[in-house]
Amino acid sequence: MASSHIPAPRKLVVWSLGVLICTLCAPREAKTQAPGSTTGTVPAAPVHLTAEEDHRRLMGLLGIEKLRPGEEKDANWDESKASPYPNLPDPLVLKNGQRVTSAKLWWQQRRPQIVADYDREVLGQTPAHLPAVTWEVVSKTEEKMGDFAVVTKRLAGHVDNSSYPQIAVTIDATLTTPADAAGPVPVMMELAFPGEFKSSLARPLSKTGSSALGDYGQTWELQVLAKGWGFMVLSPTSYQADDGAGLTEGIIGLMNRGQPRSLEDWGGLKAWAWGASRALDYLASDKSVDARRVGIEGHSRMGKAALVAMAYDPRFAVLYTSSSGEGGAKLYRHVYGEPLSHLESARLYQWMAGELLKYAGPLTPADLPVDNHELIALCAPRPVFVGAGSTAENAPGRPGDGWADARGMFLAQVAAGPVYRLLGKKALQTDEFPPTGTALIEGDLAFRQHPGGHTPAPNWPAFLDFAARYLDGPRAGIR
Repeated sequence: MASSHIPAPRKLVVWSLGVLICTLCAPREAKTQAPGSTTGTVPAAPVHLTAEEDHRRLMGLLGIEKLRPGEEKDANWDESKASPYPNLPDPLVLKNGQRVTSAKLWWQQRRPQIVADYDREVLGQTPAHLPAVTWEVVSKTEEKMGDFAVVTKRLAGHVDNSSYPQIAVTIDATLTTPADAAGPVPVMMELAFPGEFKSSLARPLSKTGSSALGDYGQTWELQVLAKGWGFMVLSPTSYQADDGAGLTEGIIGLMNRGQPRSLEDWGGLKAWAWGASRALDYLASDKSVDARRVGIEGHSRMGKAALVAMAYDPRFAVLYTSSSGEGGAKLYRHVYGEPLSHLESARLYQWMAGELLKYAGPLTPADLPVDNHELIALCAPRPVFVGAGSTAENAPGRPGDGWADARGMFLAQVAAGPVYRLLGKKALQTDEFPPTGTALIEGDLAFRQHPGGHTPAPNWPAFLDFAARYLDGPRAGIR
């Protein structure tokens, strides 16, 4: 196992009074305690660490003194140097070396092995006993969006916190469906940034983005309505903050009873994906929605979370992951744009398991037991559309959307192709990186690099054409 190369942890250093209350001394029974149960003791108050303190704490547990440099100036922008680790893990070879030649072997043996590797080394372990979520329709409004008569519901998912009342968690979302639909409709669920979620509540919808992170305008909603579908806008940061300082709050903090994570605990991406699954639970109860035909979309870090949700929840029908890059649809072993060490900085480490830190320190991406072509493969046989901005249009200091590495994402899809073919689906029809603006949407894996930078907006029309094959017509709802 790769972790055997890690130096033995040094004596834990206490950097502040808060760090003294560390994972090593946190009450471990909280890991498996079912919501609603009691231990007869008064739970400790939530611990509050800064992201920097928590980051150093995890590095101390791993015996790591520093990570590789990971800022923009440290990134590789030379494609000829982007493949120092050319050998990818084979998604169709079992741990014992046996080749996977049947769907049965994939589902019963190989796929669980890949999931276990991701849980252990990359994304973290999902808690065994997660709380129930009770959904409330806060408001219901009949309104017009563009030329479309719709019904919009403001939703609140109240998470059972009886196991630790000090932390309250609520999932915020909206659902908009056509008012004149003859029956249940397909729905596209978007994982929204905070500013984007706020903008989605404004009326009329804005065609131009605000300065808020992730807000590129609301035209995608009108495009979805034009298909006769509905849409849900989900706020992942309503139930898990996008900050290492928030790891003892939100759903992760609730499950740990306010204590810091252990190295193997789930990170933000899995927590956000959990909330998307709970929102899908609500959609399954709403008579205006056909829950067999729910797609999921996210951009950048939310594109990573959408990919994780698709990989772990087989109920999602189709995925659009936009510019998800490192930690998303991009190969860790394709070293271009954002490096793994940036993903594991104190600003972003909260998305992943603590164990991943070691691959940005003493180990390299080549030591990982998995790579993200296998995360895409976990979505099989369901359709996956990967989009990104162009790397060819140079901006000062870096090319277009190069930080997300469109080529690295394309190569991951190519490498996921054998799993799709094994399961009777169509992979990408080429392994040649396509010109900017070319939509590869003939198969069940799809890719498009749009002109311009870091935005999902230009790829929405191509994605909706791709998704319509699965959400409309005779193939709709087919797994």
